[in-house]
Amino acid sequence: MAGHKYKGYTHDGRPLKIAFDVNGDDTPHGLDAIEVVQPAAPQYTGVGKGLCFMSLGSGSSGNCAYLGTPRGGILIDAGIREPVKYHRKKKNPERQDVPTLDQAFIELERNGISREMVKGILLTHAHQDHMRCLYPAISACRCSVFCTMGVMAQMLQRCRISSRIQDHHVPVFKEIPFRILDMEITAFETSHDVKSVGFCIEYEGERFVVATDMGIITDRAAHYMSIANYLMIECNYDKDMLLNGRYPQMLKDRVMSEKGHLDNTVAAQFVADHYHEGLHNVFLCHLSKDNNTEEIALATMRNALESRGISVGDGSNDVSQRDRNVQIYALPRYTSSAWFVLA
Repeated sequence: MAGHKYKGYTHDGRPLKIAFDVNGDDTPHGLDAIEVVQPAAPQYTGVGKGLCFMSLGSGSSGNCAYLGTPRGGILIDAGIREPVKYHRKKKNPERQDVPTLDQAFIELERNGISREMVKGILLTHAHQDHMRCLYPAISACRCSVFCTMGVMAQMLQRCRISSRIQDHHVPVFKEIPFRILDMEITAFETSHDVKSVGFCIEYEGERFVVATDMGIITDRAAHYMSIANYLMIECNYDKDMLLNGRYPQMLKDRVMSEKGHLDNTVAAQFVADHYHEGLHNVFLCHLSKDNNTEEIALATMRNALESRGISVGDGSNDVSQRDRNVQIYALPRYTSSAWFVLA
């Protein structure tokens, strides 16, 4: 596809006026669809008095991240490996390096986050690398899964998961905000080959936006991404690596399609085009094992920003980096990231 993979758009900073599709699968039912309020959780004594973030795995092998406030937090997707007791006899050797859910909880506990403090799981879409350990995670945290009706329907139709997952489902509806603890969350549609959404998570005026698994950046996704203070954006592949790599042509075409994944150059161009002074951190996520590297993804993003005169830090919080306009950091595929105190 020639040209840019995100569309030009204008907006006045206000959310879209909702027009529900009567034939769609995300139609709300009454006022209960508008707001979900979780009970208050006790304060924790971990690092940070505001938003804290940690990736627990990022890539086609498994995706999961934690975002929280002093009252508790949420998991964003649950696609890392199941706890050992859930393993089937026939293991996938390609996933042995991916942390298990138990190991992820150990990493969180090192930063003062117990599993009881996880008050919900946001699910972007029903691909295994995003929901593989969803049921064990729900059981461990005794929490609910928040996703659209469309995502839930596809999970039940296409994935090996018990229909009892519906007992833990809290429906959410695109561009209608809801609350978990003191975070206001808005789901927005993304362009992928299954029903898929991103999330804008707002806490005390700061917005953390999750935008992963999308072939193009549509107008509505661009709206939320462009107002982010902290942006988790897919940088799935380097186009030259993909075209010259071992994937069959059919798979290459799927990855590059409007319902596929986002390449480094498009992601970098979008961030550079929409940079604003309130953008503090950019987290590069879902890097391909075969068609990308952290070094290439970071260099592409850095070059795009620096070509606009924007100074770039490495996300390390080192004193020498703190005066930079924006921090960029590639989320590791097989291991947990650093613990980020964002606000």
